[in-house]
Amino acid sequence: MSPWLDFVLFSILAATAVGVVVLRHLFAVVMLGGVFSLVTAGLFVVMDAPDVAFTEAAVGAGVVTVLMLGALTLTTRREKAGTGGVAIPLLVSIVTGLVLIYGTLDLPHFGAPDAPIHLYLAPEFLVVREPEIDIPNIVTAILASYRGFDTMGEVIVVFTAGIGVLLLIGQRGVGRRSRKEADEDEDSLSQ
Repeated sequence: MSPWLDFVLFSILAATAVGVVVLRHLFAVVMLGGVFSLVTAGLFVVMDAPDVAFTEAAVGAGVVTVLMLGALTLTTRREKAGTGGVAIPLLVSIVTGLVLIYGTLDLPHFGAPDAPIHLYLAPEFLVVREPEIDIPNIVTAILASYRGFDTMGEVIVVFTAGIGVLLLIGQRGVGRRSRKEADEDEDSLSQ
């Protein structure tokens, strides 16, 4: 795809991330989180990774957004004012980002023919695939067989998170407040 589409999608991601940080209305933050996941799924499609895009759209924009909306039923509508400063979290975020960027410097360029995956893994999959798993199509063989373990792990993580949220929401009386009390807290925050 063309670089301008990448630029537009990354610009939307950056604007959405700034919106999540700046806004204090929790419903809007959850919705922007869903938008962020959906735009990320679009980026994965542009990078020719539709399987990852489907997972991101289903889990990030779908399941996580629904779970967060369920969690919002237990809280107020607005974020409470923080007591600490932003200098230390900002510094930790910047240092983490720089370490992550440094960690990618020795990666081979995208699509480079001398990348280790093209020299070692791809030939092995092409030779071993047929007798080992008996699926004639190489893409189907990798996605349905080898990547199946990865997908199963993702499903287990999402299932566990969903059960945890349902258990938290289902606890009656523990941390549960009436809508009137929540609205009163919200009114006191806005004054």
